[in-house]
Amino acid sequence: MTSPLTVRQESELLAGSASAIALADSVIAGLGLPADGIPVHDPATGQRIASVPDVSAAGAVAELAIADAAGAAWARTTARHRASLLSRWYELIVEHTEEIAHLITREMGKTLAEARGEVKYGSDFVRLYAEEAVRPGGGFRDVPDGGSSLLIKRSPVGLAVLITPWNFPLAMATRKIAPALAAGCPVVVKPATLTPLTTCFVVELARRAGIPAELVRVVTTSKAGDFSDAVLRDPRTRKVSFTGSTPVGKQLLRIASDGVLRTSMELGGNGPLLVFDDADLERAVEGVFAAKLRNGGQSCIAANRIYVQDGIADAFVEAFAERLSASPVGNGFGEGVAVGPLIDERAVREMRALTDEAIADGAELRTGGATYEGPGQFFAPTVLDRVPAESRVANVEIFGPIAAIQRFSSEEEGIARANDTEFGLAGYVFTENLDRALNVADALETGLVGINQGVPSNAAAPFGGVKQSGLGREGSAEGLEEYQNVRFYNVARRASAEL
Repeated sequence: MTSPLTVRQESELLAGSASAIALADSVIAGLGLPADGIPVHDPATGQRIASVPDVSAAGAVAELAIADAAGAAWARTTARHRASLLSRWYELIVEHTEEIAHLITREMGKTLAEARGEVKYGSDFVRLYAEEAVRPGGGFRDVPDGGSSLLIKRSPVGLAVLITPWNFPLAMATRKIAPALAAGCPVVVKPATLTPLTTCFVVELARRAGIPAELVRVVTTSKAGDFSDAVLRDPRTRKVSFTGSTPVGKQLLRIASDGVLRTSMELGGNGPLLVFDDADLERAVEGVFAAKLRNGGQSCIAANRIYVQDGIADAFVEAFAERLSASPVGNGFGEGVAVGPLIDERAVREMRALTDEAIADGAELRTGGATYEGPGQFFAPTVLDRVPAESRVANVEIFGPIAAIQRFSSEEEGIARANDTEFGLAGYVFTENLDRALNVADALETGLVGINQGVPSNAAAPFGGVKQSGLGREGSAEGLEEYQNVRFYNVARRASAEL
């Protein structure tokens, strides 16, 4: 077993952050949550910071009924009206950036700088769909044989059930809620019980913006299976969007098939990252750091399998290990902290197990590999070099700060190994050769590719995976279409003259 690092006391972790915590706690107090229910903890301290209601399946169906009743009137509103309310919601999110960022750090643990980045990223979805709402799809065309014309229109798909994960509690909510509202759909959103507070606050801001309270219903529950079974089988539900693990996504798809529901699934990843010999070393180190350590590695698009070409491998591993070993770990409110806590103790145990197993398999530990004594769920940023392809760390979604590095010789070998997985969410390529960059990106079996950058996500991009990483897209105009039905009217016309 790896040994713990220097003992870190709570007073050290919280040094200089009392006012920041107070701001987050004032937001929590304003939510009017119950004194008992599902506990919410700060992963940096282990402290219980709030409780949220534990809603039963029957209660969830009651919330669904409220949203559905409000949906008919919302579907009849003009696109301009919906866009105006979404714009006001966006403005309120921006106005409350600091409160939201502090709340994210308090309940999820990521650094305050990253939390502010999430507010920017998440609010961009609201702004984008305020703009997309007034760009209706559709068209008008004559049928080839004449005699009639086709009027193609889009309409709201209906009530949408949105299930969000814990790792990006703001962005994953706005990425689903905003396009649903823009399309004219009512929603029931179930945030993860580990991080429900941000969603509750952001939905409250939507209500302040003038979006009807009945239209967006938040359901928190510890009985996720009962919730899904009840609301997805309810005939009023017409759409489900889920971000989470592939096994859970498959179960939801089975239930959704009975009602022939529209589905969007952003599921697990096993992201390959290739660093070629001709990569700029400094840019590659910084890019891989972002792709691996963003959110402490707790991201579906995190670089999971890092392949480095032989000619640059030694220099890259040395520089990358130095970069990680110099990255301060601590409470996300701490000044200069680069890596916050993991979400819970189970995650820490998994990181320790993956590291120990990889070393036993023959991997070389270059830095990290240890836990911290004291409060909070911390694990040191870790670099494992020469990881055997059969080691578990090379075959599972790590979801933590472990960089598992393998080496490859040729471009063909790198591509083949990158695609040797049932998943296909994100991939990464680092090279200074434009032709190689585009050819390798084309060859990767993934839904998105970052070329010489570690953070490829953008609200204007159609985000989603292939293979067992999911179906459907979120973000961009394609994300709006996920909440719309396509219809056509066939209009009889006088026959055209034949020449």
